[in-house]
Amino acid sequence: MPATRRPSTEGRGPLARHGVLPTRHPLITLISMLGVAVAVFGVSAAGIAAYNVWDATRAIAANAVVLDDERPLPPSLGAIEGGVNVLLVGSDSCEGQDVALFPRCAEDDSPGERNDVTMLVHISDEPRRVTVVSFPRDMLVPIPACAKEDGSGDHPAMSQQMINASYMYGGLGCTVRTVEALTGEQVHFAAAIRWTGVINMSDAIGGVDVCVAGDIQDRHTGLDLAAGTHTLVGVEALQFLRVRHGIGDGSDLGRISNQQQFMSSMVRKLQSDAVLANPATLLNLATTAVNQVQQGQLVLSSGLTNPNLMVQIAMAMKDVPYEDIVFVQYPTRYSSGDGASRVMPVTDAADVLFEALRANQPLSLTGEASQGYGVEVTGEAVKPDAAATPAPGGEAVETPAAEAPVAEERVELPSEIAGQTAAQTTCTLPEN
Repeated sequence: MPATRRPSTEGRGPLARHGVLPTRHPLITLISMLGVAVAVFGVSAAGIAAYNVWDATRAIAANAVVLDDERPLPPSLGAIEGGVNVLLVGSDSCEGQDVALFPRCAEDDSPGERNDVTMLVHISDEPRRVTVVSFPRDMLVPIPACAKEDGSGDHPAMSQQMINASYMYGGLGCTVRTVEALTGEQVHFAAAIRWTGVINMSDAIGGVDVCVAGDIQDRHTGLDLAAGTHTLVGVEALQFLRVRHGIGDGSDLGRISNQQQFMSSMVRKLQSDAVLANPATLLNLATTAVNQVQQGQLVLSSGLTNPNLMVQIAMAMKDVPYEDIVFVQYPTRYSSGDGASRVMPVTDAADVLFEALRANQPLSLTGEASQGYGVEVTGEAVKPDAAATPAPGGEAVETPAAEAPVAEERVELPSEIAGQTAAQTTCTLPEN
């Protein structure tokens, strides 16, 4: 097994200490980041209630998590040389949740708050590409010393712990530090969301289409879906994102690929006219996101409370080609002697991925769509043709075609790295 690489932190400012904050959960955090950003951009462009969104966003900045007060925030996304990294975290906290929907919260069977979903979103420089790296919650990694959230001191560094323990030890800032140490990447911004926030944001977007290859019934989440295609909203969307016992091999690795199917479909919807050209949907997305922050269901790092940055993120991501929006799982292998679900990082394969991201090289997947047999590739998604735009009278008018980009050689990722692109349609496999 390759040793876990510990990149140098020389030259990095220390993460700022922060007090107790109402931190939250995201399987759909991509909705809150990607969706909110697109929403704010669209609402601003349409001139609908833009000031209200702006003003509310300024009002919640006081509750933001400061990741590093010695690192100045960039004036815009394009000003970050080498791209930008956004960490999206989902906690399993029961605080503020509906006990009727989450019975385990009444039993208090697992106190504390863990980052059961951890995703690093890398947005490159021009040409724009987006890569979403999911970290298995049961992956054993070093966790650096982190400040306790009650301000009573620091938790000591640990040489090996499940990555989802980092949030419990020091909140969002500790998870940021853990991911930075593992990947060698600087995290510029971060966000977290809880279960109720997931439900409300999925309602606001109007549903996401998913495919299941067979009937799925899971008593743990309550999900009950017949084989076929479904448009999921609200509670059902959250159940789909949380399910693991009813799909693939029943592991978190299968759940990650299930989440990637959802996110891939969601990205295609966000880029479509169904969202971008619908002012009512855009306004609902923006105001819902702001409400989740105010209600303690969504937490942002300080930079993400700036509407200017939200606009920059939206503008950077909304036109990225499907094949250059890639969802991958951090490569792992099962650990021996630590329980069947524990996995170890395969850092030599991960190095190939992160070196390609730093060089802004296009990626080519060579591995399976899922390490946990959670999904299968069923086809290819075709992006709507934007060459013809409707004229005022309703007739299509041809617009000049953009100059074709110069083809770049794609970096073939090691087969240990599972994942899919937004250009691939996948279908969830029932538990085998």
